[in-house]
Amino acid sequence: MTWEEILKVIFPLLEGVDLASCMAVCKQWRDIAQDDYFWKCLCAKKWPSTCKTSHPPTDTYYKLYRNFYKRPNNRRLLPPRLSFDDLEFFIDIWSEDRLIFSEVVSGGIFQNGMKNPPPSTGNLLSYHLEVPEFKMTLTVEPRFSIPISNTVSASVLVGRKDSNKVARIVNKSVFDYIDRTSYRALAFDYLDFSPFHPFVSGIRAWISLLFMDDGDDGAIDVFGIVMDFCDAANTKDEVLWLLDLLDWK
Repeated sequence: MTWEEILKVIFPLLEGVDLASCMAVCKQWRDIAQDDYFWKCLCAKKWPSTCKTSHPPTDTYYKLYRNFYKRPNNRRLLPPRLSFDDLEFFIDIWSEDRLIFSEVVSGGIFQNGMKNPPPSTGNLLSYHLEVPEFKMTLTVEPRFSIPISNTVSASVLVGRKDSNKVARIVNKSVFDYIDRTSYRALAFDYLDFSPFHPFVSGIRAWISLLFMDDGDDGAIDVFGIVMDFCDAANTKDEVLWLLDLLDWK
């Protein structure tokens, strides 16, 4: 047998990633590996019905397999239509019925993160702040203390400077979980999306209060606020696309 005949026997036995690697060996191997019969065999394993017609659903079975054999790990997004400079966030926090924090925060400040967390911050909280997933953080100055026995809730609206419209992110959600190992009190709410996007739902906005361990088991001393959408958006651009889908009024 010639070497070409040997390759034509071996190639149909390979998985797609291995066959693609063979295409990179040399021009002669690439010419043989591009035979659409080999790629039809691979497609027949993953999607048998695509081989029941007289022609492939796409131009070639190679193209079909290349496009759909696995989900891309990193999807490339178009540039978002929003920027954080277009946004401002309206954050209000209550302890019982008493307003304890109320600020208008520009998107530029909220996106830049907490540059210098207190030196006594716990290791778990430091890790939470340093992970690569995009989070919006705000330093609380002056700090405020909250009795643990109180019901604490928060609301967050976001406004667009380019259109003078407002959307709701968090609606009087209660901080019903306090994690003393990472010094966070957490609350969440489900986002309200525009009716132009009827199939987008079930995505949560998380808001966290960051606090210091001051030795008082009856209260927490809050020094920061974090908001993220890590159920669905882990980068700055993903967050902006998500915000653009909200029900702006």
